[in-house]
Amino acid sequence: MKRSKSEAVSPDGNGKRAAKKTEAKKKHASTNHGKAKPEESKAAAAKQDTGRMKRSEYEDQLERLHVELVKLQQWVVAKGLRVCIVFEGRDTAGKGGTIKAITERVSSRVFRVIALPAPSDRERSQMYIQRYVRYLPAAGEIVIFDRSWYNRAGVERVMGFTPEDKVRTFLQIVPLMEKTIVKSGVILLKYWLEVSEEEQERRLKERANDGRKTWKLSPMDLKSYSRWYDYSRARDDMFAATDTPHAPWYVARTDDKRRGRLNIIRHLLEHVPYEELPREKVKFPKRQKRGDYTPPDYPYKYVEERY
Repeated sequence: MKRSKSEAVSPDGNGKRAAKKTEAKKKHASTNHGKAKPEESKAAAAKQDTGRMKRSEYEDQLERLHVELVKLQQWVVAKGLRVCIVFEGRDTAGKGGTIKAITERVSSRVFRVIALPAPSDRERSQMYIQRYVRYLPAAGEIVIFDRSWYNRAGVERVMGFTPEDKVRTFLQIVPLMEKTIVKSGVILLKYWLEVSEEEQERRLKERANDGRKTWKLSPMDLKSYSRWYDYSRARDDMFAATDTPHAPWYVARTDDKRRGRLNIIRHLLEHVPYEELPREKVKFPKRQKRGDYTPPDYPYKYVEERY
């Protein structure tokens, strides 16, 4: 794929701009002796937060996009379209939150989310891609993979779960497989969610200290935490081998989760052609009269109303 100079910079921000920023930081550090005061750190964090989208604005925009997603759903069902969406990215990049934002107002029978556990012994004996192919969409379905066959190029490679020769074979074969999928009529969209090293660390520490999020912090997260650049190298190799004209990768920056979710949903709506179907005016029938019905004197066990 051809890219402009601005697009050629990697998601990590590598390149001349990153080098200039690093040089500027070094100069700044040399003029400041000792550690920053806590008040200064808080002020810097507050300044960073001011650039994040406010909840009220986010919810207003999301509501509008949800209406469009319902229109898309109706069009996909009516026309028998098949859509496959792949979400990949580093830990804490926001894949789950983005998928939830997409699916919370549509039918789970149309928008099917696939998040596979570790393979069973039987699945390990199969052809690698076999366990994923069975979940590809049928007519009238939008299948969303919360991590996908690209596990082989990412976590399996970095953590040493797969021999390097099998990873190389995978990277050679997967473009051909995806070309076959696309030629069969499936609309295939691949998203890589990119989070900065600093933001990832903040989110991981938040998970460790927030009782609502501790379940999100797995032993694997802790092991991969120290391997930032191993994941960067794996991602770069994956892009070089599988960012093809028929199945390109789309990178979304998600340090601001709200902006990231909205950008992805808008992009999705722009890349799956759809139209608003005409709707008949809804007319509710009259309710039946009570007649001879008498409520029973039954000792119902009601849920205690504590709120």
